[in-house]
Amino acid sequence: MSNTWQQIQSNLEKSLKPGIFQVWIKPLQAEIQDSTLHLFAPNEFVASWVRDRLQDSIVQAAAHTLGFTPQLTINGSNNSPAQAQLIQPGAKQNQVPLPGSNTRRPSPYRWRYKFDNFVVGSCNQLAYAACSGLCTKDFPASSVFLCSSPGLGKTHLLHSIGHHLGQTKGPNDFNVCYLPAEHFANQMVKAIKEREVDAFKARLRHNVDVLLLEDVHFFQGKAKMQEELLSLIKDLGDQGSKVVFSSSFLPKELGKVDSQLTSYFCSGVLAPIQKPDLDFRKRLLQTKAQNKGLQLSDSLCHLIATSIRSDVRQMESCLHNLSLKSSLLQEPVGEDMIREVLQNYSQDTKLPDMENIIDCICRAFNMSLNALQSKSRKRTIVSARNTAYYMARKYTNLS
Repeated sequence: MSNTWQQIQSNLEKSLKPGIFQVWIKPLQAEIQDSTLHLFAPNEFVASWVRDRLQDSIVQAAAHTLGFTPQLTINGSNNSPAQAQLIQPGAKQNQVPLPGSNTRRPSPYRWRYKFDNFVVGSCNQLAYAACSGLCTKDFPASSVFLCSSPGLGKTHLLHSIGHHLGQTKGPNDFNVCYLPAEHFANQMVKAIKEREVDAFKARLRHNVDVLLLEDVHFFQGKAKMQEELLSLIKDLGDQGSKVVFSSSFLPKELGKVDSQLTSYFCSGVLAPIQKPDLDFRKRLLQTKAQNKGLQLSDSLCHLIATSIRSDVRQMESCLHNLSLKSSLLQEPVGEDMIREVLQNYSQDTKLPDMENIIDCICRAFNMSLNALQSKSRKRTIVSARNTAYYMARKYTNLS
C-alpha cells in the first residue's frame, strides 16, 4: 500500500501548491480496503481541513493511480477504517456543530465577508486554516489570535466565521457575537452608568457560543476593562465557547496589558498574517478584478501590485474605483487610468537594495567602498560596516 499511496501523493504534489501539499497531504497515512481509500491524519483538525477542501483532488489523483474511483474516508484519530467517516466522491461536507445549547437566539449581525472569497496564500494560510477550523466541532483549541498590520484580512476572517456559522447552524440554536474592542468598552461604560453591569456580563456569558473580539490592542492601559475581559474569557472557556481575537500586534508586543490576559491571548492558536508578496498581490488583484467584471492584463496587475504592496484593503479600494471610473466614463481600464487612480492612494516607498545601502553608508561616513570592504578594525570603519549590516538585515532578505 505504501507504494500506491506514494504514487497518489506524487500526483497530488504535481497538482497542488507546494505549501498545501507539505502542510496537509504529506502528513497523511493511507490504507486501502476493497474499493475504499482510508486516510489517517495526525489529528481531527488536519482531517477536517483536508475533508472540506481537498477530498475531490485526492479522489481524482487516486483514480488516476488505481484505475477506478475509490470511496474515501479521512480520519483524524487512530481509529480503525471501519470507524472512519465515509465520504462519497464529490460529496459536500457540512461543518460539525460546536457544543452549545439549542435554545439560543441567532446573531442579527449582517456579515459582509465569507470564506469563499478570501484569497489564500502563504502569507495567510495558517490564519485561514485556523479560522475555518474553528468552525468545526473538534478544533483543538478554545481560541485564535489573529495578528497583522491593518488591511491584510483580519476583519474578513472574523466576518467569514460569523457568516459560515450562520449558514450551517439552525436559526435558533447558535449565537455568534462580533464586538470591536471599543464597542465592548463603550457598552461596559454604559452598563456601569445605568447600573446594569451584571446584566451586561450575563448576556455575554450565557448567550454566546463564539465571541469575535476585534482590535484587542485597544485595551492597552485600561486595567478595569482588562479585568472584565479576563473574567469573561475564563467563563466562556469553562462553558465550551470559542473566542477569536484580532490585533495589530502580537501578544508579546502589547504594552500595559495584564500578564494573565496576555497568557490567555497566547493559549490558543497564534495566527499572524504576513505582508503579501508580489505573486500573491497579483493573484489577489486578478481574482478581485474578475469578481468585478474587470479585464486586467498581467502587466496592469503588476503596475498596481508594485505600487500598493502592504495593504490589501487599499488594493481592493483601488480596483473598486477603477471599476466605477471605467463604468462612468465608458472607457476600458488602461495604464493611464490606473496611474491616475493610484495618485489617490498612499503608495509604498521602494525599499533599498544592498547597492543603495552601501552607497548611502559610504556617503554618510565619507569613506570609499574599498575602505568599507577592507579588514581594517578602525573604529569609524567598523561602525560604518556594522551600520551596513544592520540596514541590510532590516531592509533586505540577506542574512
